[in-house]
Amino acid sequence: MSFTCTECGYSTVKWLGRCPECQAWGTLEEKGASTSKVKTKVKKSSGAKPINQIDSTLAQAKETYVPELDRVLGGGIVPGAVVLLSGEPGVGKSTLLLDVAAKAAMFGEKVLYVTGEESAGQVRLRAERINALADSLLLAAETDLGSVLGMIEAEEPDMLIVDSIQTLASSEVDGVPGGVTQVREVAAALIREAKARSLPTVLVGHITKDGTIAGPRLLEHLVDVVCTFEGEKHSRLRMLRAVKNRFGPTDDVGCFDMAENGIHSLEDPSGLFLSRSGSNPPGTCLTVTQEGKRPLLVEVQSLITESAGGQSRRSVSGVDSSRVAMMLAVLSQNIPGVQLAKSDVFAATVGGAKLSEPASDLAICLSLASAAMGRPMWTKFVGIGEISLSGEIRNVPNLGQRLNEAKRLGITHAIVAKEAMRNVPTPDNMKIKECEHIAEAVQVLLKTS
Repeated sequence: MSFTCTECGYSTVKWLGRCPECQAWGTLEEKGASTSKVKTKVKKSSGAKPINQIDSTLAQAKETYVPELDRVLGGGIVPGAVVLLSGEPGVGKSTLLLDVAAKAAMFGEKVLYVTGEESAGQVRLRAERINALADSLLLAAETDLGSVLGMIEAEEPDMLIVDSIQTLASSEVDGVPGGVTQVREVAAALIREAKARSLPTVLVGHITKDGTIAGPRLLEHLVDVVCTFEGEKHSRLRMLRAVKNRFGPTDDVGCFDMAENGIHSLEDPSGLFLSRSGSNPPGTCLTVTQEGKRPLLVEVQSLITESAGGQSRRSVSGVDSSRVAMMLAVLSQNIPGVQLAKSDVFAATVGGAKLSEPASDLAICLSLASAAMGRPMWTKFVGIGEISLSGEIRNVPNLGQRLNEAKRLGITHAIVAKEAMRNVPTPDNMKIKECEHIAEAVQVLLKTS
């Protein structure tokens, strides 16, 4: 007898309350010991060829007709590649893949879309709403692996989409759908079929409560590409990232706009993170963050009020609470007259953007200083830099790319770390001020009363 973890597939001879591999509680289940002893028969094969005789054109990527998806995949999807797409429930995975399937079908490809979570009628209603109807888009509501393999053999599609891998099950394998054994067998069978037929395949994967892909970790190793689809439910912005990619980079991000009539690629998403107001109130500052290789212009807003009770509040949205707390301490220590221990502090980004990298420290700090002093800053300017505990402004990577993005969007002024522009060309008609300390930056930017 053995005990296997339903989350990661870890196996042990005795029961444990907590899995040593994935640290999940109560996930080890008893499995019967296998009594079969299978001997692999040696077969003669001539499948090995000199590498110079291998046709590399068969592995060239072809576009999916969705520009942002092609960006993340590295130019398109490779024939025979298996892509695993994961994301939180309701983020828009099915809508994105239905749009991908419809666009491929509109360009003459036969696409087989297998859904195990919804009925065919429900998918048809969504397709009507997002204008994703095409004659060569085949739809099947099926949860049996054998039936899906039979449809692949009968229809010979050019692309296969399975929504989702956890809903398919094989009648020849023990276990419930979504279990470790079933997910492993279903994935292996679909991958074998995709490689044998050079069939591009996209699998949707559920995620657990801690954000990891449900099923054994072996699933991520079997597939060629692992992508995550992210986004706040109250925001229209969705981001696609590649965690693993055998055919391209993993440092790029695709941006999508989730609207009522479907999902659309965003080639220039910076406009979603800026306020529409033409005024420049106190507590507002712009910065340029990087999502993978893509620079994004983001607006940070701060509000500081007198605390009504004895306990001051700290509320943030889109920014890291620990970094905001550190910036408040730096300001209180280095800016005369700014004491925020007894004040309520609110900091947020516009449009649901998330600032996590240290390059946004300067913008957060200047936004808080502007709100605390009640003075607006210059218009059309960005702050880019990391702030140390002593208040020193430090340089950040890819500064030239960030400044070019700001210049493209009409920004005319920028503040960076001292000597940061030594090997970086200055964009045309852009004034850049180098500051060594946060106190110097605040003195330069805030208007005098």
